[in-house]
Amino acid sequence: MTAVSDDVLDLIPSWGREVRVSVSVLPGDWQQAAQEGVALGIPVLSPAESVDGLGLTAESLRAAGLDGTVGQTLVHPGPAGATVVLYGVGAACAEAGVDAAGVRDAAAAFAAAARHSRLVLVLPEDTAVPPESAAQALVEGVLLARYRYPVLKDDPEGRPALEELVLLAPAARLAEVERGAERGRILARTQCLARDLANCPPSLMTAAVMADCALALAGEAGFEVEVFDRAALRELGCGGLLGVNAGSVDEPRMIKVGYAPPAGAQAARLALVGKGIMYDSGGISLKPSDAVHATMKNDMSGAGAILAAMTALKALDCPTAVTGWLMCTDNMPSGSATKLGDVLTIRGGTTVEVINTDAEGRLVMADALVLATEESCDAIVDIATLTGASLRALGAEIAGLFGNAQPLIDQVLAAARLTDEPAWQLPLARRYRAELDSDIADIKNMGGPNGGAIHAALFLEDFVAGRPWAHIDIAGPAQNDVSASWRPRGCTGFGARLLTELALGFTRPSGLGASA
Repeated sequence: MTAVSDDVLDLIPSWGREVRVSVSVLPGDWQQAAQEGVALGIPVLSPAESVDGLGLTAESLRAAGLDGTVGQTLVHPGPAGATVVLYGVGAACAEAGVDAAGVRDAAAAFAAAARHSRLVLVLPEDTAVPPESAAQALVEGVLLARYRYPVLKDDPEGRPALEELVLLAPAARLAEVERGAERGRILARTQCLARDLANCPPSLMTAAVMADCALALAGEAGFEVEVFDRAALRELGCGGLLGVNAGSVDEPRMIKVGYAPPAGAQAARLALVGKGIMYDSGGISLKPSDAVHATMKNDMSGAGAILAAMTALKALDCPTAVTGWLMCTDNMPSGSATKLGDVLTIRGGTTVEVINTDAEGRLVMADALVLATEESCDAIVDIATLTGASLRALGAEIAGLFGNAQPLIDQVLAAARLTDEPAWQLPLARRYRAELDSDIADIKNMGGPNGGAIHAALFLEDFVAGRPWAHIDIAGPAQNDVSASWRPRGCTGFGARLLTELALGFTRPSGLGASA
């Protein structure tokens, strides 16, 4: 493993500058927890009840607009110079109670309302969410909502950086809450790291720097890294990645990452493939000159999500062996760039006619999919900001999901529900496969004007050699135009927690057959 400068970690501050997270026993009177300079979060169930110690009745709370609904907050002066933030956590009864996603949203609302560097949060009780899950969701909601990328600019909202989060819980629940809080801390850090990687400007986060980040993270996080430069990629015959890189002054990198569970475990093996287009101009098929160009640094969000997920596996004692291929380059126009009509040869020999250089993600991923099939694995999952068609079909909050093995797709959907990173299964409609046929090559990199997300998935399926495979298209949820709950404006890091949960619970899929 090549040594790299620690300076690269300055570009991904979520790894090295963590918020302190701890759990303490809830005192008999919550006012004892109030301290000067601290924002104290008190849960309010729906319908709102009186809050002892503040002189607030249920009627006065409702008159102030707080009935306990998730997302509502009310800031109130507290004792000892503290600020009290009453936050809604939803219905009190189990039959109509909120789930962990609701608790996460409630914590995010509290974090947005509390303009302090030290936060203390009382664990909501009498809800349908178990204490361990509630603690995890609270920590995730706060840390993800207060995420900022401070490398190049101070906090734009003028609030101090979050330094400490304390959860208060009954003594009998302390062990459960501590487990949940620690899991939440790890998973929130994972997603924040993915955000750092995607938010970093492309002139700083090049393919080579992405590889340096992986090397810098690997030792502490407990995974292995192998980096392939241009010469090594030529030896491997990775014509897709090399073809997309042809117009760039920056070298490409394939970053292979691997995590192995403790020795002796009979682990299932999961392969992950990530699109790592560090900046996508469209190449010769130049994108329109509009706001989309400024967001194209997020085109490596798939690779970023995988790299971030790898940092959590050892910390969470993942039982699955995971190997990832991060296919990294920018896509630029120049005199040496791949032209429309060129034919590229993918690893393994398949030839691809390039009819649009802005359909480049599938080209770099094809090389990696072939490499994944050459190793022992039980399933392959790829993740990519791949098609505008998926964004138009499902909007900016939901990922498109395709695959050839329904049991694997079901595992991805379960992880999506658990993390509230929603995905929707779309048909792998093989009736459209003929639209990818080429007159001069084995396959074209685009189909007709309609069904673009399906065409992209069908193209990728050609390279998985029949292995159980799922494809997650995150073109929509990779970027937020406005802040919403625990999803701040900018690159979202979507997929990092989803992939982590998938790996933690992964089982060998038993069959194929998801098609239409």
